Amino acid sequence: MKKPKAINRYCPTCKKHTEQKLAESKKKGRNATHPLSHGSTHRIKARGQRRGAGNFGRYSRPTKPKMTGKKLSKKTDFRYTCKDCKKTTVQKDGYRAKRIELV
Repeated sequence: MKKPKAINRYCPTCKKHTEQKLAESKKKGRNATHPLSHGSTHRIKARGQRRGAGNFGRYSRPTKPKMTGKKLSKKTDFRYTCKDCKKTTVQKDGYRAKRIELV
């Protein structure tokens, strides 16, 4: 998939359409960035504060077979930097693409 390096887009800080530079960022999981931060689920479980809260959102008996296997593509994570105010906004929802090329 090919995307232009610069695109005209709405900037929420300037409150108008400006030319914005596109950069791709790596998607990270919920706790991939700071697994030992104070509120991470790993540390909450370690402190024993999630004891007695059911079975952590899982069913006791699976009703249907789980889908297994790795997905073939990653979701896009674009960062748009405004050329006027130099503020960066993150793309709201990524979409799946095998290869991304900025032209």
